[in-house]
Amino acid sequence: MSLVPQVNDVDVPVSHASVLVVEDNAAQRRGVTRLLESKHYRVAAVGTGEDGLQRLTEGVYDIVLLDLELPGIDGMSVLAAGPSLQTDTQFIVMTGAGSIDIAVQAMKSGAFDFLTKPFPGERLLTTIERALEQTRLRREVARLRREVGKGGVGRIIGNAPSLRRALDLVERVAPTRAAVLITGETGTGKELVARAVHDLSDRARGRFVPVNCAALSESLLESELFGHVKGAFTGAVRAKRGLVEEASGGTLFLDEIGDMPKSVQVKLLRVLQERAITPVGGTAVLPVDFRLVTATNRDLKELVESGDFREDLFYRLNTFPIEIPPLRDRREDIPLLANLFRARAAEENALDPPALPAGTLSLMVAYDWPGNVRELESFIERAVIMYAGSGSIPFESPAEQNASPVRGALDEARGSGWPLERLERSYILEVLQENDWNQTASAEILGINRSTLYRKLVRFREEGVLPRGVADEVLDRGDASA
Repeated sequence: MSLVPQVNDVDVPVSHASVLVVEDNAAQRRGVTRLLESKHYRVAAVGTGEDGLQRLTEGVYDIVLLDLELPGIDGMSVLAAGPSLQTDTQFIVMTGAGSIDIAVQAMKSGAFDFLTKPFPGERLLTTIERALEQTRLRREVARLRREVGKGGVGRIIGNAPSLRRALDLVERVAPTRAAVLITGETGTGKELVARAVHDLSDRARGRFVPVNCAALSESLLESELFGHVKGAFTGAVRAKRGLVEEASGGTLFLDEIGDMPKSVQVKLLRVLQERAITPVGGTAVLPVDFRLVTATNRDLKELVESGDFREDLFYRLNTFPIEIPPLRDRREDIPLLANLFRARAAEENALDPPALPAGTLSLMVAYDWPGNVRELESFIERAVIMYAGSGSIPFESPAEQNASPVRGALDEARGSGWPLERLERSYILEVLQENDWNQTASAEILGINRSTLYRKLVRFREEGVLPRGVADEVLDRGDASA
């Protein structure tokens, strides 16, 4: 049967899904379009890979019917770029009878299915319906996991817009097959985000296998990832399965991927291309099926430019990047996180949690937390242990706990390259805390009048440096405690 079927020769359910057809043969493109439109699909059709990529950047599609043999940018290139442009789209590739090997490679690269030309209209419609059903099931599973609070983004606490944007990307990409690259400073919670991608995916029943690439030597990392046979090297007294194989059916999380040695980068790239591994010292080729999520606190583009990271591997990993904001860029979440960590530390250590007074929270919000959420959690846990039973937690900069207010702020400003405005703000807040938030006494020490100090505090509140409730309490009470 020809590629262009009779419109009425197939009886399938009506659909309103959107379909992008990328096919360079004009007659075949028109025939597929007429068939799909007769079944109430919304169809856009283009004749080149360049136009296909342009459409993928401009609109949202449920299905992409993709010819692999296109002039210019070929179908495999469109398929490789597709997941980063369309996180929830199913790709169905079309190819000639002599290109079955290419079609199989497309399946390994994430295509849902392939059709060999010429194909009957019934098979095309049935394949599309199967792809849409799989998408529907993935979305439903993700929705149910969110509702029942099993893992996912529910473990990541915060309401700042920058964090919510990142978590929205997690929920969009999790049900897909796309590789995810998570970037962010140390301590921002990159592994929690990676686990959320796993928990919200259709691989959630499989294993989540984390590997810290910076913690292992070159030879040990290779053996850990790909396994080894007995006698492969001194000390290999028995065969060992690699972590890539352990992650089959689940998710492999490679943390600190920027520290992976180049020799291991080459082998990882081959695994991603062939979806198979060969254990160290062995000859057997073992097929593997895993979702790859990577993370780094380094700039991989700079590492590529310096020659320390393979460019081809970078593009494989960077299919769908997600950047996690540092804590200083979401200060409004600090009181929420601090109280959560305080309650958790008290429960785990069987202690009565000391209070977090307004003044302490104000200084915590003003502090930059270079170690991010991890540093905040460590600070709170130590404070709960140190001040249990004493009533409340004071604030001392974790970096300068034993310094005077002037010396602590000055040294930190020099070390971190603070602008003058930040140094002034930090010093003012530390002097206020030292004087129990007595504005008159603090203004005298600072060498400014009381009204000037008050206006600065109002500005700090407006800039979001102080939580509004905390700032209101401090400003409204004046010097009642003086």
